[in-house]
Amino acid sequence: MFKRYIGDRAFYRRVMAIAVPIIIQSGITNFVSMLDNIMVGQVGSLQMSGVSIANQLLFVFNICVFGASSGAGIFTAQFHGSRNYEGIRHTFRFKFLVCTALSVLGCALFLLAGRPLIQMYLMGEGDPAEAAQVLEHGISYLRIMVIGLIPFALCNTYSSTLRETGQTMVPMMGGIAAVLVNLVLNFVLIFGHFGAPKLGVQGAAIATVVSRFVELAIVGGWAHLHSDKNPYIQGAYRSMHIPKALCGSIIRKGMPLLINEFLWASGMAIMNQCYSTCSLDVVPAMNISSTVYNLASVAFLSMGNAVGILMGQMLGAGQSEEQVRSANRKLIAVSILSGVVFGGLMAAVSRLFPGIYNTTDAVRSLATALICISAVMMPFNAYTNAAYFTLRSGGQTMVTFLFDSCFVWSFCVPLAFCLSRFTAISIIPLYLICQSTDLIKCAIGAYMIRKGKWIQNLTH
Repeated sequence: MFKRYIGDRAFYRRVMAIAVPIIIQSGITNFVSMLDNIMVGQVGSLQMSGVSIANQLLFVFNICVFGASSGAGIFTAQFHGSRNYEGIRHTFRFKFLVCTALSVLGCALFLLAGRPLIQMYLMGEGDPAEAAQVLEHGISYLRIMVIGLIPFALCNTYSSTLRETGQTMVPMMGGIAAVLVNLVLNFVLIFGHFGAPKLGVQGAAIATVVSRFVELAIVGGWAHLHSDKNPYIQGAYRSMHIPKALCGSIIRKGMPLLINEFLWASGMAIMNQCYSTCSLDVVPAMNISSTVYNLASVAFLSMGNAVGILMGQMLGAGQSEEQVRSANRKLIAVSILSGVVFGGLMAAVSRLFPGIYNTTDAVRSLATALICISAVMMPFNAYTNAAYFTLRSGGQTMVTFLFDSCFVWSFCVPLAFCLSRFTAISIIPLYLICQSTDLIKCAIGAYMIRKGKWIQNLTH
């Protein structure tokens, strides 16, 4: 049993070489995001709620970009495993075209329909005047944030390709530089330090946009200046030609992934909207809870990325089914362990963390309860995340589509909608019931992994 789930030192060195830079980058990013959130929370609870709602909408866009890159990234990882640089160049072009198109669509949607989208989250019981202020804060933040959509999408194109080809340090350094710029500018622009105007939520948006341009300059600049280490970047923009057969394969394998990410993220947004109908206090409480959860979940989310990359490289290199299964079991064990450890830490700070915010006692008490529920569910979240990346690594995107977004929309969303609209259930039992649905996904994920249909080489 020990050998079945525990690897040797060489195995963990390989895992950590991929996972640690991602953990460091994501950890710093989420830590600074937490500080940003606290800074906005110090301005006021209404400002924090407006920014939180806008960020939920932006989250759907971010996940779509991630899905577009990941669909082609399945092939990138396997092309790298077989040392096919021409194939990597084509997948890079595919990412560039799709992510650019998504950015244009995202800008149009948020500029034209931002107000009604934010209003959907302000239907709970509370003061209408406060709801109107939250709406205006959210709109002013969102209108500035759309400027950063294109650099975010392009940076994701470079960063994902670099990670999938083993260059995990550069995206990490770019991310660190970006979050430091973001942190400093937030301190200056939100509160008006060093002679700068006091801009509040608009200052937070400006800081984020500037940091995204900085990250793109670092990551994209390094990729082009070190073409010897990245042969695929040579001539990447000479044309946008992608072989028809490969393009068709990426679309068949990748489009279900893109659609899946969109449906999953939009499903999460709808569920949060259902939670918000309980009262206006739910919005800031959910914001506080999700802030600490995002930081605590960095380890298992990064391990999920490592699972996808390592499994893709092993499959592309033609390793045996037993080798792949053995490595996968050990990676999933590490993911679950990280969920247990960080879930425990999250529960330990559940009473302390909400006290940092400039909000009411009712919001703090509600946030504490939501944090505890999320902490208990974290090991199960870790397993479903690792299962998702496992299935995706072998191109089983239709299976992940059913496993992920179809489950959310056919089960979780109707459950949250019906309980929030047709019963008098309060937010705490509502949130607990909806989060517990991950137990069902764990069982489904275990069955799908055991079947082994995801073990296939796509580069042939």
